[in-house]
Amino acid sequence: MSSSNTRRLTIDNINPHVRAAQYAVRGELAVKSEEIRASLLRGTSNLPFKQVISANIGNPQQLDQKPITFFRQVLSLLENPLLLEKEDVLINHLGYKTDVIERARWFLRHVGSVGAYSASNGAPAIRQHIADFLEKRDGFPANWQDIYLSAGASSGVNTLLHIICADEKSGILVPIPQYPLYTATLSLLNATCVPYLLDESKNWGTDINTIKESYQKAKEAGVDTRAIVIINPGNPTGASLPEEDIRAVLEFARQERLVVLADEVYQTNVFIGEFISFKRVLRQLQKENPDGKFDCVELASLHSVSKGMVGECGHRGGYFELVNFDPEVQAQIYKFVSIMLCAPVIGQCLVELMVNPPKAGEPSYELYQKEYRGIYEGLKERANALHKAFEQMEGVECGAPQGAMYLFPTINLHPKAAEAAAKEGRTPDEFYCMKLLEATGVCVVPGSGFGQKEGSLHFRTTFLAPGTEWVGSIVKFHKEFMDQYR
Repeated sequence: MSSSNTRRLTIDNINPHVRAAQYAVRGELAVKSEEIRASLLRGTSNLPFKQVISANIGNPQQLDQKPITFFRQVLSLLENPLLLEKEDVLINHLGYKTDVIERARWFLRHVGSVGAYSASNGAPAIRQHIADFLEKRDGFPANWQDIYLSAGASSGVNTLLHIICADEKSGILVPIPQYPLYTATLSLLNATCVPYLLDESKNWGTDINTIKESYQKAKEAGVDTRAIVIINPGNPTGASLPEEDIRAVLEFARQERLVVLADEVYQTNVFIGEFISFKRVLRQLQKENPDGKFDCVELASLHSVSKGMVGECGHRGGYFELVNFDPEVQAQIYKFVSIMLCAPVIGQCLVELMVNPPKAGEPSYELYQKEYRGIYEGLKERANALHKAFEQMEGVECGAPQGAMYLFPTINLHPKAAEAAAKEGRTPDEFYCMKLLEATGVCVVPGSGFGQKEGSLHFRTTFLAPGTEWVGSIVKFHKEFMDQYR
């Protein structure tokens, strides 16, 4: 066969950084779960369960979280503005309130058609409303020109890491365990991940001495560490950082001239403690130090419509705010986002709705509050039920649910399980999670996909799925697994 009859691309000659990247949340287990789901739908399966529970990813509406009515009604009018010509039908027959119609008309005046491109960094009117939200949240001014709308927070992370990482010696401090977006993106950029361990014994808190040790070790290896990632509240751990930890991180960032990337997409998913933004603490430190000591600490904080009580993952809406960045660097960030033209405009509108929901006294407020509180309480109730189940399971240790959408329990398995895993070329936690999927249809993610302390085993599960039957199936599986590999 001549060379012209063979494919140009093979697994061996594509970009090696793509090959090296790992994204466990949608890895082998997720692929296998979709194969099982398809088999169940076709009726060609003899498996001992009737549905797949995708507890591997924070995808609320796939697991029956209902959309917020106000948000979807406004979006429906933006997608089909002709409906506004039948205002009486909307109000008298379809349950639309007058504030829904007013908000849709505001978008059409200030943003225009959602089928048209916006400014590359987002519609100015929406960015102003985000700035208003941030000012109200933190008690310090925000500049709409420092705000960039993005296709979810993931797109913002991708943008920022592209700007920060110059070559393979560029290092980024990343918490372990972490959301694998960070390590995967660094792999694609051929940059260096500088891992620092969170302290499981202290509810997965940050330990500034551990961070310093990781930084110093990387420095001695010739790595130019440029930034530190903080996920607050944590993913996969759910922990919210107290103010003293945030202050310590910002002081260290000042000393070592590190950019702070604050991933704050779970800021409304807090069950224990409170969410405190990095922006608020940085501005407070600047106020306490009028000599300008903190004026060059660069902070990029991110938020998204995908999580919280909004849960609109598929609409791909998010933003990041830049604080204390050099204007010339910001110009390059604008150029970078311009290459992708703009974030989805319907997603931008959802961001505006998230930061500017119905207010007390407005027609949609009562229903909005009822839906919002109902989702929050439902998540909290399911989190506590799952945690209670874990407490009954042999060899499983799990702290009380603190927030986000996940639990990250430790699993202590017998040596026979590790031996069986090795025979299949898997780590023990991967082996456990695969057996769980095959026996129950519940898809979780092994701790190795997020990073974990050497010698420890974990898995991450969401608590988004409704009902309790799937929780009972995990308990039953675990007992049988432990007995089999005892």
